[in-house]
Amino acid sequence: MWSTSCRRIALLLALHSLLTGCDDAPQPPPERATAVSGMPRDVDLARIYDTSCKLCHANPTAGAPLTGDVSAWSPRIAQGMDTLLDHTINGYNGMPPMGQCMQCSEEQFMALISFMAGLHGQSE
Repeated sequence: MWSTSCRRIALLLALHSLLTGCDDAPQPPPERATAVSGMPRDVDLARIYDTSCKLCHANPTAGAPLTGDVSAWSPRIAQGMDTLLDHTINGYNGMPPMGQCMQCSEEQFMALISFMAGLHGQSE
């Protein structure tokens, strides 16, 4: 049920983006382009990212740190992987528990966090 709501929100956001895309707004920073197009190299992680993480972490209006936005992820990474893993598993602010990936392991979550945070080499 949540995923149907998320799909509706994503569709509305995409429609809003199309309707407002004709103005003279500045181009989005490179992080947004990476957030939208970036995918983990590992096929299983890419599937999980695409179905569980991307909706929020590739959407600038969602409030989540964008994939590849190192400056947004830096203070979070400074808290330590244990804290980030706890936030992922238990939920934090707008982050749903388990990031909507109930079958994910801690290792997969850590690899996905590393990928989204731009910690190269840890999610390949």
